[in-house]
Amino acid sequence: MARLVMKFGGTSVADIDRIRNVARHVKREVDAGHEVAVVVSAMAGTTNQLIAWCEAANRIFDAREYDAVVATGEQVTAGLLAITLQDLNINARSWQGWQLPILTSAAHASARIVDVSGDELIRRFKERKEVAVITGFQGLHKATNRVTTLGRGGSDTSAVAIAAAIRADRCDIYTDVDGVYTTDPRVVPRARRLDKVAFEEMLELASLGAKVLQVRSVELGMVHNVRIFVRSSFDPPEKIDPHGNPPGTLICDEGEIVEQQTVTGIAFSRDEAQISVREVLDKPGVAAAIFGPLADASVNVDMIVQNVSADGKTTDITFTVPAADYQRSLDVIAKARAAIGYKRLDGATDCAKISVIGIGMRSHVGVAAQAFSALAERSINIRAITTSEIKFSLLIDAAFTELAVRTLHSLYELDNATP
Repeated sequence: MARLVMKFGGTSVADIDRIRNVARHVKREVDAGHEVAVVVSAMAGTTNQLIAWCEAANRIFDAREYDAVVATGEQVTAGLLAITLQDLNINARSWQGWQLPILTSAAHASARIVDVSGDELIRRFKERKEVAVITGFQGLHKATNRVTTLGRGGSDTSAVAIAAAIRADRCDIYTDVDGVYTTDPRVVPRARRLDKVAFEEMLELASLGAKVLQVRSVELGMVHNVRIFVRSSFDPPEKIDPHGNPPGTLICDEGEIVEQQTVTGIAFSRDEAQISVREVLDKPGVAAAIFGPLADASVNVDMIVQNVSADGKTTDITFTVPAADYQRSLDVIAKARAAIGYKRLDGATDCAKISVIGIGMRSHVGVAAQAFSALAERSINIRAITTSEIKFSLLIDAAFTELAVRTLHSLYELDNATP
């Protein structure tokens, strides 16, 4: 017998038929003798509709009331799933985030989980054999007694946090794909599903463009050593052996991965913009004068490259920001021109970031050099490079995104990876 958390996203609970399908997945695990907590998202499209209503009511709305509105989507799903499970003769009840409680910070619309109480759920597992159906994406700020939400993808984070709180053996993330792939199969049809991915690798993949898991959920999994299993909710529930190894990808500690490839996956993002601050005096405090105002404006700066002139007096500082923050970032830098002292400000939105990730790079040299040569052979120019212990990222022209991904995917023999 195992203790499981099963999380289902919006597409998995999009309508009553899909909720019935989810209920059959849950029943399979219950019938196998497992203790089960289920975390659900709002039905597909519901959160967008709720947000639209908030914006229609008042373009500049109170974030506390925004949370009160958008948190209702998960409440509907949890209640419907509990009803459906009861129809299958399963003892189930719904829980809202504040009832456990899931305690969070006070940052409405982007709160972070502070603590989760799992004691009552564990007691009910043992005494009542009860399935808990829990609203994802939301919690409670205890000091104000207000409902909070965790931001987009927050149900993943809720699920991992609850798994840690109840000491679950595994947290299963059911989604519309059957695992984590070496890259986007829509770009590289020969991309393969990975059996296992280390927490560190998944953290990089999630933060660099892979959309399978929210970054914060992977962080929580790594901190609390919660094994996360990404799998498809559309696999027929009755055909899956609850004691076997269903299709999917296990996110786990590096020690569980016996065979490690040098490169695990290729992530990419087209939502990048490049900004270059030209001919800045090369003196202490210049970087702070540039990036301080951007931080104050909540702009997330990613790649940073600095080039010093031949005489050592001036420097060019180039960095990337999300494309959505491009114009705002230019405005922020322009306002700080007197403090920075630059001569010219350049920018471009026609760029993409390609990232190569793999814990195997720790023990292999020349991995990045291979990429540089392969891209040069394809006449793909590299605008900027950043590296870390288990990944490197390249900024290139957006027009070459798919060609670059396919080239690197083949270069590192990911086409032939064992599924």
